[in-house]
Amino acid sequence: MTEKKTPLRSAQWFGTADKNGFMYRSWMKNQGIPDHEFQGKPIIGICNTWSELTPCNAHFRKIAEHVKKGVLEAGGFPVEFPVFSSGESNLRPTAMLTRNLASMDVEEAIRGNPVDAVVLLTGCDKTTPALLMGAASCDVPAIVVTGGPMLNGKHKGKDIGSGTVVWQMHEAYKGGQISLDEFLSAEAGMSRSAGTCNTMGTASTMACMAEALGTSLPHNAAIPAVDSRRYVLAHLSGMRIVDMVHEDLRLSKILTREAFENAIKVNAAIGGSTNAVIHLKAIAGRIGVELDLEDWTRVGKGTPTLVDLQPSGRFLMEDFYYAGGLPAVIRRLGEAGLLPNPEALTANGKSLWSNCQASPQYNDEVIRPLDKPLVDDGGLCILRGNLSPRGAVLKPSAATPELMQHRGRAVVFENFDDYKARIADPDLDVDETCVLVLKNAGPKGYPGMAEVGNMGLPPKVLAKGISDMVRISDARMSGTAYGTVVLHVAPEAAAGGPLAAVRNGDFIELDCANGRLHLDISDEELAGRLADLKPDTSAKIFDSGYARLYVDHVMQADQGCDFDFLVGCRGSAVPRHSH
Repeated sequence: MTEKKTPLRSAQWFGTADKNGFMYRSWMKNQGIPDHEFQGKPIIGICNTWSELTPCNAHFRKIAEHVKKGVLEAGGFPVEFPVFSSGESNLRPTAMLTRNLASMDVEEAIRGNPVDAVVLLTGCDKTTPALLMGAASCDVPAIVVTGGPMLNGKHKGKDIGSGTVVWQMHEAYKGGQISLDEFLSAEAGMSRSAGTCNTMGTASTMACMAEALGTSLPHNAAIPAVDSRRYVLAHLSGMRIVDMVHEDLRLSKILTREAFENAIKVNAAIGGSTNAVIHLKAIAGRIGVELDLEDWTRVGKGTPTLVDLQPSGRFLMEDFYYAGGLPAVIRRLGEAGLLPNPEALTANGKSLWSNCQASPQYNDEVIRPLDKPLVDDGGLCILRGNLSPRGAVLKPSAATPELMQHRGRAVVFENFDDYKARIADPDLDVDETCVLVLKNAGPKGYPGMAEVGNMGLPPKVLAKGISDMVRISDARMSGTAYGTVVLHVAPEAAAGGPLAAVRNGDFIELDCANGRLHLDISDEELAGRLADLKPDTSAKIFDSGYARLYVDHVMQADQGCDFDFLVGCRGSAVPRHSH
């Protein structure tokens, strides 16, 4: 019996003997492509976020070449194409502003071109969710290949973590503990190879999320960028995507609710970034999976953090890979009965558990056993109350335990410019018991919801040797950051949320154990303050262009900050041709 083959989408371009087929094939042949490459071979798009302005992704051309070798070996034909690269380190005001733009680029590039499947080359923070969002909206076979983390940073004979060392040393400099020369001396040693941040920041977190969701091959998340095994994985991923076409293994078969529950559990176990909440919600919205903030409590709460990585712990991603990588973490969870859906399907056609059940575990310091966790409960803390009626998040593994139940006087900054202007003022009325509150830094207010929520402490407090305070905002923070920081307050201040009504001197109660964030004023007083608020119309720069589109259509943090008109799967139906 002849094996039934999945019809190729690309045949609608290249598979006819009429005028249209002639034109599509002929113009492609100007690249030196022989005729037999169009004869029933799967056309594999390599969706590349390479950019020299996105340093985390600057080595992707080499990775793409290895993907191509795998595609060719498996009998497919690779075609590489560029998409917008949202690089967090350089892009102003924040790469989050352009995550949705990149996802639109990816979606339209896939739908409008003759590709049967895509390999998604991702790295810096927003490129992973953006490419998965765009591909999910088309629901084609897709596999993620990340660029891998940098090697461990080095400074004064010690390992330093990218991002994390910046926050640490800058606070020490502001507090007078080190000189400017000492602060700047770490700069050259922090980023000493190609790759993404080597801490469990958002890039590494989202690489782990892609693997936990089943959208990549095992070990994709942690192999260092310059390790030859990264190129082997790229080659194998290129081979695998060809088989996924023949199996019709589309994203909707992998990105199930069960897969997202696994990812939530894994995020707690790795001490992952709070940004994963927003990105997973956005990806789920594109594929049609209902995901709520309560799922992070229901699935993640009570999960021990096993991975001892900065910013929560001691080690870095290079160490994580050598210790066994994400499969070792999943094995520990599975053996303890903590993996919600072990039979969830993954990109290699096997279940998540079958991929990880025999994974080696080499270092109990880096990947801790269940009875010696870094944090007993690493599940992201979801907070609700009159200050965050639609939710806020806090990362317990990066917080100070003594501050997770705290009541303090609010010191309010109306926006980030206000914060920068006043935080170092010796006359600022603040001490370590206060709660720093930042407004108008959310999706609409910044716009783009920049990573400014981990406000640096006032120098007068740092000088006392204090290293943490409760901080609350509608902003995000880098996954490389740390502290008792309440983020993603929804609705945001710029959308008329209660955060906008907070005044200096108000008392705020944070109660992580009970998931409560409370502004200590009466309901009547809060309603009156909100009624008196006047919209801020000063930001004229956002009256036109993409930023205008963003402000008009971005949803709140609890909804994933996607555009309201992008939610849902639109499929890969070929648009009407013009010839």
